[in-house]
Amino acid sequence: MGKPTGFKEFERTLPEDRDPTLRILDWNEFHDHLPVDQLQEQGARCMDCGVPFCHTGGIMANMASGCPINNLIPEWNDLVYRDRWRDALNRLHKTNNFPEFTGRVCPAPCEGACVLGITDPPVTIKSIEQSIIDRGFKEGWVTASPPSKRTGKSVAIVGSGPAGLAAAAQLNQAGHNVTVYERSDRIGGLLMYGIPNMKLEKWIVQRRVDLMAEEGVQFVTNTEIGKDLPATQLMEEFDATILCVGATKPRDLPVPGRDLNGVHFAMEFLHGNTKSLLDSDHKDANYINAKGKNVIVIGGGDTGTDCLGTAMRHGCNSLINFEIVNEPPDERAANNPWPQWPRIFRVDYGHAEAAAKFGKDPRLFQIETTEFIGDDDGNLKALKACEVDWSKPTPDGPPFSRVPGTEQTFEVDLVFLAMGFLGPEQIIAEQLGVSTDSRSNFQAEYGKYATNIDGVFASGDCRRGQSLIVWAINEGREAARECDRYLMGSTQLP
Repeated sequence: MGKPTGFKEFERTLPEDRDPTLRILDWNEFHDHLPVDQLQEQGARCMDCGVPFCHTGGIMANMASGCPINNLIPEWNDLVYRDRWRDALNRLHKTNNFPEFTGRVCPAPCEGACVLGITDPPVTIKSIEQSIIDRGFKEGWVTASPPSKRTGKSVAIVGSGPAGLAAAAQLNQAGHNVTVYERSDRIGGLLMYGIPNMKLEKWIVQRRVDLMAEEGVQFVTNTEIGKDLPATQLMEEFDATILCVGATKPRDLPVPGRDLNGVHFAMEFLHGNTKSLLDSDHKDANYINAKGKNVIVIGGGDTGTDCLGTAMRHGCNSLINFEIVNEPPDERAANNPWPQWPRIFRVDYGHAEAAAKFGKDPRLFQIETTEFIGDDDGNLKALKACEVDWSKPTPDGPPFSRVPGTEQTFEVDLVFLAMGFLGPEQIIAEQLGVSTDSRSNFQAEYGKYATNIDGVFASGDCRRGQSLIVWAINEGREAARECDRYLMGSTQLP
């Protein structure tokens, strides 16, 4: 590395976030960039560690460890330190089609596996990645690059989330004619409608989509395969098909009162909010408005946090976040060693915003909702909950038990269920005869991605289950490679 002693000389530094009390007044991104000289110092912290775990993605203890798309992190950290930004961009694009997305919304399992993180705060990898790609666009280095020749082969891709876009980008570069089908009115899948503006502004997504269109990728919106267009028609019109439809079936909470007005899945809230924001700056009122409401978000994770941040920007009256799990420790526990993803207490943007406005972190841990209570008109007005004990599993039931005498009633107008997703919708699998696994995911071997139907591949969350954006990009790229091999007999795709 260019600065062998950098990790001893420089402290970990993150870019400042905008003031929480001010940023909840708009829908703009809340992160700022570090100045160039500080970015170079952060790049210099990357050690000559010998065996870098940051870029070797895998699963440890059921969590991502290291970068699933194998970003060449030590290389571009060093290039940033040396002020060779264009070279850093070239190295970044070798493995990542969309660093402007991952640099903003990836939880950075690379940092969790950073060797420096064994004893010190890890390198600020995610911030450096975002800075590289943002500078690349600013300098005009990122331009459309259509393939020099076409193969005459055609591929349909169903779904335009990160897996679908990654597969489309790779197959288009291989020279195939690629058509991406999206059931929503805008391309991007969860990048467009699942992640709120303050984490990923939508002009950034559209900028990449426009580049891909300039390179020759065809996009078809407002077309749901299986309903608007039979899935079998794709097999007739295209040489291969890749299913990248995501895991869009939300986990429900079947307790008394679930059907009351005011109880919604998180994606109803997030999708409607972003669409209305983009369509009319919320003037059409076609979204669930939390203004003046008492809000409870059930479930943590990124989706839960996004519900918190969205409700804050609407101007909710109160905000609570239920988490059924135990509160994590401030530092790694003994059973959570490096290089596993550190299961520690984190304060995300939505938590910080709620704390700034209401005076405390919105989360309540080890709490389970037992009933929703409505008024005479069928509208939600309260919920009942109780504490749970994870040290006492229920025989033949959940791995926890309810604690007697801890029942509470909370006044609430809106509840958002952010408890994860159970798998893909089944209509395409049913029409094509695609086999599914025990979790209802499309069955296709990792690394091969071929389903039981000849010429039909599956990748991303619809194959592996709900996961990270970087795993979706990884699978989209690898499925493109296997699809190219299927079409041509061999492949040059990575």
